[in-house]
Amino acid sequence: MSLDWIKRADRLSALPPYVFARLDELKARAREQGLDLIDLGMGNPDGAAPQPIIDAAIAALAEPQNHGYPPFEGTASFRASITTWYQRCYGVDLDPDSEVLPTIGSKEGLGHLALAYINPGDLVLVPSPSYPAHFRGPLIAGGQIYDLKLTAEQDWLIDLDAIPEDVAQKAKMLYFNYPNNPTTATAPREFFEEVVAFARHYSILLVHDLCYAELAFDGYQPTSLLEIPGAKDIGVEFHTLSKTYNMAGWRVGFVVGNSDIIQGLRTLKTNLDYGIFATIQKAAETALQLPDKYIQDVQKRYSERRDFLIQGLGELGWSIPPSQATMYLWIPTPVGVGATEFALDVLQKTGVVLTPGNAFGEAGEGYVRVSLIADLDRLQEVLNRFHQAGIRYKG
Repeated sequence: MSLDWIKRADRLSALPPYVFARLDELKARAREQGLDLIDLGMGNPDGAAPQPIIDAAIAALAEPQNHGYPPFEGTASFRASITTWYQRCYGVDLDPDSEVLPTIGSKEGLGHLALAYINPGDLVLVPSPSYPAHFRGPLIAGGQIYDLKLTAEQDWLIDLDAIPEDVAQKAKMLYFNYPNNPTTATAPREFFEEVVAFARHYSILLVHDLCYAELAFDGYQPTSLLEIPGAKDIGVEFHTLSKTYNMAGWRVGFVVGNSDIIQGLRTLKTNLDYGIFATIQKAAETALQLPDKYIQDVQKRYSERRDFLIQGLGELGWSIPPSQATMYLWIPTPVGVGATEFALDVLQKTGVVLTPGNAFGEAGEGYVRVSLIADLDRLQEVLNRFHQAGIRYKG
C-alpha cells in the first residue's frame, strides 16, 4: 500500500542529503562489485578502545545497579571526572552539579541544543564548511542559517569583521569548532578572545565544539573556550570521547559551561531520552583518567600517518601543509574538478573512500577530507592505487 498521502514534516525537506548515508550506499555497491575498499571517509577511528576502558565496562556490567535507568543528568562520578579533566587540562573550574551534562555523543547534544534554544526563523551563524551537526540541528529547529564563509586565505578562521551589522544584531547563536573539522585549522587564543567579545557585545549564545581537544601535534595545545574570561557567561563547549579513545560506537560525550544554557538542554533531554547507560559512563570515567602516555601514543600514531600521507601525496603533486591537530587532511581537488566528482572518481577507480568537501557546506567545494584512520600499510596501498590509476593533483 502506498503511503503517498502521509507527508513528511517540512523540517525534513529543509535538510540536504546526508553525505555519509549516501557514501554508505556507494560503498555497499562497490563491495558488491568486489572492490577492496579502503574507507578514509568518516572520522571513525580504527581499532578498539584501550583495554582499561574495556575492563572498566566489563566490571561495571557485572554490577546490577548499573542496569537500571541512569540519572537524567548523568552519574555524579562521571560528572566529577569531567570537572577534574577540565581542571587538569585547561585550569577551568566547573560545578559538577550545574555546569556539566553528559550527552549521547556530541552530535546528539549539538543538535538538541538547537531544539532547546532556536525558534523558527531565529538566525544562527554557522561556518561553512563545518561539521554537519552544526547546521543540521538549527535547520531541524526551523532556524535560518547565515553561512560564515571560511577560506584558505584567512587560514580557515571566521572573519568576524565580515559579518554585517544587521546580521550580528539579529543572530541568536554561533556554532564554531577549533581544531576544525573538516579543514584541520587551529585558532590562536586571541581568536577565542575576539569571538567571546563579539558574542557578549551582540548577546549571542556561543557553542564551541572541542571534539579534537587531545588530537594535537608538534607541541600545539588547543584552547578551550572556557579558558577565556567571560566565556562562561554566554557559552558552552562540547566534547566527545569518540575520537581520542576509539569510543565512537559507545556514544558518550558531554557539554560544559553556562549553567542556565545547560539546564535548558537538560530540560529538553528529560523529555526525549534517558541518558547514557551507566556502564558506559563508568568506562568514560576511566578514559578521562588514563595517563598522559596514552594520549602521547595516540598523537604519535596520527602524526605519523599525517606525515606519511602528506609525503606520498606530495609525490603526486599535492602540497599540503602539516595540520597541527585533528585526524584529517584537507586537500584540494584538481583544478576544474568538483569535490563530489573527484571523490566518486577516486572511489570507482581505486576503491578508496574520501569525503567531498561540499558535504560540509558550499564553501567546502573544491576540497576533499581524508581521515587518517588506517595504518601505514593501508595508507601505502592508497598511494599505490593512486599511482596506478593516475590520481594526482593538477593545479
